[in-house]
Amino acid sequence: MCQLSVVLDKDGEQEVIMENVTLLEAKEEGIEVSTLFDPPKMVANALVKRLDMNSGTVTLVPSG
Repeated sequence: MCQLSVVLDKDGEQEVIMENVTLLEAKEEGIEVSTLFDPPKMVANALVKRLDMNSGTVTLVPSG
């Protein structure tokens, strides 16, 4: 199973949003991420900047 870490990149500063993410879904209000056992978390007004499968990281950036 492939699990990812999701980070938010704001002006060069990276904040870990969630680790062991198993689902990432783009919605109108932003990006929703969830794990197998934790409730989903919405990252409002965000876009996917990069998906790095080698490091297991998804980098998000603010959309506005």
